Amino acid sequence: MTTIENKTFDQERALYAAQDLLVRNCSFDGPADGESAFKEGRNLQVERCFFNLRYPFWHDEGLRIAGSEMTELCRAALWYSHGVEISDTKLHGIKALRECGDVKMTGCDVVSPEFGWSVQGIEMQDVAVQGEYFMLRSSGLRFDDVRLTGKYSFQYIEDSQFDNCNFDTKDAFWHAKNVTVRNSTIKGEYLAWYCENVTFENCRIIGTQPLCYCKGLKLIDCQMIDTDLSFEKSEVEATLTAPIASIKNPLSGRIFVPGVGEVIRDDPASQGQVILPKDCCCA
Repeated sequence: MTTIENKTFDQERALYAAQDLLVRNCSFDGPADGESAFKEGRNLQVERCFFNLRYPFWHDEGLRIAGSEMTELCRAALWYSHGVEISDTKLHGIKALRECGDVKMTGCDVVSPEFGWSVQGIEMQDVAVQGEYFMLRSSGLRFDDVRLTGKYSFQYIEDSQFDNCNFDTKDAFWHAKNVTVRNSTIKGEYLAWYCENVTFENCRIIGTQPLCYCKGLKLIDCQMIDTDLSFEKSEVEATLTAPIASIKNPLSGRIFVPGVGEVIRDDPASQGQVILPKDCCCA
């Protein structure tokens, strides 16, 4: 493997089609403002580098990035790349990680609107994220200890699992399919409308009008806090461990709950059962 250290690159396609290359302590910045530094590369290792130019990693295969920084000017940093590992790195440019596959991220800081679109297979552990439309239309997500702040996250995702996460994001999981969320907190308005085969287990769900128009929805030992008008038109099997503000017109299934402020029934198609403890006079 060839090693390049302590260099500055600003020209177009500076290391185009490089193979078997270790780049350490280098800067991709400068007046030439060149794009696509590592395009079409193979077997690349990047350590402690600084990226301030556009599109550095497109169509790469076998890529490891560690201890590096991509600024807000490093837009669309990774597209169409596969076999990617990113650790202890800042990704602060818009539209990073598009159309990629077989990705692992650990210890990273992401500030990137429209991050992770159409990714097939990604693991994240100990990652902080800020951004809108996070992971749109992606599949095979495996997240552990991911902290997210944003809007419109995880829309149209499939076949994914989340553990020990904290998501503060409205309109999350819309149209999601075959997803499990465990031991996590999800805060935000209008959670998971139109989802299918989604399970929340031992989760805290916070915010208005969650879980409407769902199919195959399951909640196992969850708390729902400040969640009014919940479950409208949904097929749901739920066991809740704390009282809920209100439930509106669940389509079918059963909701076991220790207390409810109001059950709204103004749709004759609403056949879902709300089951309270025997000693509760509410109905």
